[in-house]
Amino acid sequence: MTKRAQSKYKIDRRLGQNIWGRPKSPVNRREYGPGQHGQRRKGKLSDFGTQLRAKQKLKGFYGNISEKQFNNIYKEAVRRPGDTSEQLVGLLESRLDAVVYRAKFVPTVFAARQFINHGHVRVNGKRVNIPSYRCSPGDIVSVKDSSREMMMVLEATQLAERDVPEYVEADHGKMVATFLRVPGLAEIPYAVQMEPNLVVEFYSR
Repeated sequence: MTKRAQSKYKIDRRLGQNIWGRPKSPVNRREYGPGQHGQRRKGKLSDFGTQLRAKQKLKGFYGNISEKQFNNIYKEAVRRPGDTSEQLVGLLESRLDAVVYRAKFVPTVFAARQFINHGHVRVNGKRVNIPSYRCSPGDIVSVKDSSREMMMVLEATQLAERDVPEYVEADHGKMVATFLRVPGLAEIPYAVQMEPNLVVEFYSR
């Protein structure tokens, strides 16, 4: 299990953006960076800096993915036919923790990882406790019967800050979701603009 090395809101502060669209993000109150020098005027980023920032933002969105894991996902995207940036985000959205998060079974992508690790999730009726498990179109993801009344789950389904995207079909009465298809970038409801093309440039430089 990959341990999160920093608070999720520190990621927001460092990047200067509310990347999950959460109402409690500190960026909503102060847009400048953390630390005593956070309010200094920022210099223009180099091409490398822009690419690195795009990589940090996309990687950070999916929570506890290590650099090695993220690099491996990029390498698989390169091997696949078609646009590498589209393949990259498609692979990220196919992760089980991403599907659980998109289905609104949990409030955050970090909670999704913990929820899966603790054995609360079934895929096609079988227990899966690996957050990086790759879902295929048609896979049915469900919450274990005894876990459906957890306060975190009940609160997540009522969140008004985000909707279930069209590539996931969710029934919150039965706590069952179907991963309908691998999405393209235009379909993914990121709270901020993601630039996977710059991530590809970062790794291919």
